[in-house]
Amino acid sequence: MTTPAPRIAGVVPPVVTPLTEEGTVDVRSLERLVERLLAAGVDGIFALGSSGETVFLTDNQRDQVLETVVKTVGGAVPVIAGCIEPTTRRVLDRAEASARLGADGLVATAPFYAIVGPHEIERHFRSLASSVELPLFAYDIPVCVHTKLSTDLLTRLAADGVVAGVKDSSGDDVAFRQLVLRIAEQAPDTGFSLLTGHEVVVDAMMLAGASGSVPGLGNVDPAGYVRLHRACVGGDWDTARREQDRLTRLFRIVDAADPATTAGATRGVGAFKTALALLGVIDGNAVSLPLRPLDADETARVRTQLELAGLL
Repeated sequence: MTTPAPRIAGVVPPVVTPLTEEGTVDVRSLERLVERLLAAGVDGIFALGSSGETVFLTDNQRDQVLETVVKTVGGAVPVIAGCIEPTTRRVLDRAEASARLGADGLVATAPFYAIVGPHEIERHFRSLASSVELPLFAYDIPVCVHTKLSTDLLTRLAADGVVAGVKDSSGDDVAFRQLVLRIAEQAPDTGFSLLTGHEVVVDAMMLAGASGSVPGLGNVDPAGYVRLHRACVGGDWDTARREQDRLTRLFRIVDAADPATTAGATRGVGAFKTALALLGVIDGNAVSLPLRPLDADETARVRTQLELAGLL
């Protein structure tokens, strides 16, 4: 029997949410950004993820973002929607909205803020899957939810058809490699998607058996990640390494913000938005409070990295 292709594979950027200075969704900038991603040849779009500032947005804003993304994509590639909420019932509310707005798949984390253990986390995913018709993807991001999804749990959920794949942003590449092996051994016929969010080691994760990547930096250079993925799939690992090295250097834009006054979200999303504004894709680099936009000196540092990467 031939192992089925993953339900989601390739380059699936977690699209940022452009905002106006007043904090409203900049719909036209979002449309341009999605059009640019499609033109670069991406294989899917992840709306309302961490890079999309989903936890900062109101439900109305989330609906507006997803509606805009789905409409702009027009069925060209799958759209998976983040349903990032602290508890099961709240995730289901977002799942219902996402299905109504045309998403092709749903993405959920482990519960957070609420104190839970492995049994509650498994019950969470099984309850979600039993209540939705769209494919459900597990989002492993312990830095935000303070729980690492175990290899045992993900393998069990894959084998039982509960989750269709994982978006791994744990930074634990050893665990990801083990998961690849466990899926091959215990759930080989499920079409389970193994997506790495570790954008600076995509080539290594693809060599290990990843299905694709969900790179935040893919907002800035989607064509680079498409070239990287195609080189990996084609077994041209020398080309893949060169492209990955270039993208890894470009990732230095996240170091542009002053660490004395910023932390992870501002440095990451803020740098991506600043780069996109410099490239003329979005109108400005506004971010959600309590984050702050990059200032002139920080923007100049982002510009330097864009120039070194050949994007400006």
